[in-house]
Amino acid sequence: MSEVLLITGGASGIGAATARLAARKGYDIAINYRSREREAELLVEELKKTGVRVIAVQADIACPGDIERMFEEVTERLGVLTALVNSAGVLSGRTRVDEADATLLTRLFQTNVTGLILSTREAVRRMSTAHGGKGGVIVNVSSMAATIGGRPGVSLYGSSKAAVDVFTVGLAREVAAEGIRAVAVRPGFTITEMTAEYTNDPDRYAEIASSIPLGRPANVDEIARPIVWLLSDEASFITGALLDVSGGGFNIGGTPLKPPAQAH
Repeated sequence: MSEVLLITGGASGIGAATARLAARKGYDIAINYRSREREAELLVEELKKTGVRVIAVQADIACPGDIERMFEEVTERLGVLTALVNSAGVLSGRTRVDEADATLLTRLFQTNVTGLILSTREAVRRMSTAHGGKGGVIVNVSSMAATIGGRPGVSLYGSSKAAVDVFTVGLAREVAAEGIRAVAVRPGFTITEMTAEYTNDPDRYAEIASSIPLGRPANVDEIARPIVWLLSDEASFITGALLDVSGGGFNIGGTPLKPPAQAH
């Protein structure tokens, strides 16, 4: 029986790179997207050429009802889930705490934390031997921002990813005896559509690159490879781990954000 993998936020960036590599490894794949329907469908057509089953499933990870519907659809169309990569996430931008508002925080944590946890809940209900499942693997995409609060202006995003780290470690202990492994991958700065505002600015790019020991940001394939490895039997004794894929970490550096001219 084929392994069935669901990748949230799978239409672009790290999620799409993970889908491409997993397809070459023989996984049947469900690619979740929120609004990138065209990208998701093009990726489906591309991956079908590898001979695996691939579907695209629209769902907003910030909406609990969407999450439940998505898992039901994946089960119906591909079979019992054996692997989940929680890659969907949103950024807060360079936002100081005195610029934060409830709307921004609600969306940030609803997607990066609550949506991830609810997606994991649905996966565990299907994978756990306590629920009649055959086990599986869950990989949560966190961030190096979780370690020391991120670069200047990224404390809000970093705090959401720190919650992911703690949840992953606790989850791993809860479900280890039920055939499920849970791990987190913490990318450093990675070139994706989400980071284009930084990478398209030569001065900002140079500043970021200089703060990374390896001297450059990662590309998405360099994050996807360890994710897919962690899904495999080669990583069968790894659970509750937080794997940094960061080029050696980073110095916080950067120009501090100036206070806003007017309080919000």
